[in-house]
Amino acid sequence: MDTSIYFPDWRGLIRYSATGPQPTILHEGRGFRALLAGLEPGGRIPSHPERLALYHILEGSGSMTLDGERYALSAGVTVIAPEGGSRGIEAETRLAFIAVRLEPELDSRP
Repeated sequence: MDTSIYFPDWRGLIRYSATGPQPTILHEGRGFRALLAGLEPGGRIPSHPERLALYHILEGSGSMTLDGERYALSAGVTVIAPEGGSRGIEAETRLAFIAVRLEPELDSRP
């Protein structure tokens, strides 16, 4: 079984830290990166510009600021953040999420 494509229980892979996310890379390949991250209550990722990315919340609650607009996060929510969009995350409770991002070689357009 290829463990780089099948993850039967993300809970055994996630790391939570009071000092910010300690991501677990699920897959990294040409132009693509998927990671699992967790934030403790009150933890945050400061707002910063980034590549096109998809965030899917696995558990917990918090908020994401995307280009100055605030969105509620809870289990099951998916957010697609556009290329160059500024985004940040704040956890109200212990928050777990998957982030998938395109790297520059696939994200460049003519």
